[in-house]
Amino acid sequence: MRIYLVGGAVRDDLLGIPVHERDWVVVGATPEQMVARGYAPCDRDFPVFRDPRSGDEYALARRETKQGEGYRGFQVYAGPDVTLLEDLRRRDLTVNAMAQADDGSFIDPFDGRADLDAGLLRHVSPAFEEDPVRVLRLARFAAKLGAFGFRVAHPTHRLVKLMVERGDMAYLTAERVWREMCKAMHTSQPWRFFEVLHACGASKTLLPALADALGPVVPHRDQGLPAPLAALQHAAAHTADGRVRIAATFAGCASDGRSADALVAALRADRETAQLLRRAAVAGDAIERAMGGDADALLDLIRLWRGLDDRTAFDAVLTVADAQQPQSGLREMLSLALDAVQTVSVADLRAGGASGSVLGAQLLAARREAVVGALRAADLIT
Repeated sequence: MRIYLVGGAVRDDLLGIPVHERDWVVVGATPEQMVARGYAPCDRDFPVFRDPRSGDEYALARRETKQGEGYRGFQVYAGPDVTLLEDLRRRDLTVNAMAQADDGSFIDPFDGRADLDAGLLRHVSPAFEEDPVRVLRLARFAAKLGAFGFRVAHPTHRLVKLMVERGDMAYLTAERVWREMCKAMHTSQPWRFFEVLHACGASKTLLPALADALGPVVPHRDQGLPAPLAALQHAAAHTADGRVRIAATFAGCASDGRSADALVAALRADRETAQLLRRAAVAGDAIERAMGGDADALLDLIRLWRGLDDRTAFDAVLTVADAQQPQSGLREMLSLALDAVQTVSVADLRAGGASGSVLGAQLLAARREAVVGALRAADLIT
């Protein structure tokens, strides 16, 4: 039995990225031997075991044979005769197909180290095209490693385009696309995920609303990011929340509540992301007026986005809206307006004798006066 550190842990350590999870491949072992050594099975379909002490996963070396369509059409064999080379050959990218032995030596049969140095995301073998999920993983690694200058190798880009033209993206479920998208949103350059999918044509099938918003593919674009990705880049500078980042990307694809609901259904979005998209979509008119310094519109947005009930949720949808037009001053005005509204005391108005509908009218007038005063003090309106 021989055990090797593999995949992302090897790659990230060589790049100087902190390693939080370590995956291991075990060569020359059987499931029974793993259990006898105290490892616990953790996957019903694959021979993967967890070390109860470290929590690390140990997978038996395996080979895969393509027998059907899509990403489920594989027969997996994990006998003790499977070699490390066979296991590494089935991996997606050369930078993920390196291993490290317990003596610290590297096993790098596909020149992953050279591709790390060159900043290339290159497929290991033609078997890459057998699994359409690898297109999503390629896009996700472009996002994860974009800050290091990584780019998709030209042969890999051509192979992915062939997969798209062949119709392979139709085998990917919306749930799988959503899952990989969410992972990509927690990287340093999440917009690269969508760039890669759009450049190869996959976004037309996987994310048609976004593909339409991105427009035609422009090779070697030098005039900046298209609007949805610029919005994502802006949002990413303000929050690490993946849901907010996704909502900022797709907000321009929904103009009202109905289109937001349709988009959410197509994406299979979770409840929090759906709420962000809908709240931004239904407030379009108020947002336009608020950007002009309209105090009533600012009050409407505070009410719609429940600013007085949940400041965290309010800030999230504000980030989504602000990302669409970051030079509009919306973030500054709404933050000032909310702070001003919170200075108005309902108790003081009641103490002055106001109640019922009179109290409501006085409260609205006092809040409006506070907002106008705050905006004037900041020289945002005259």
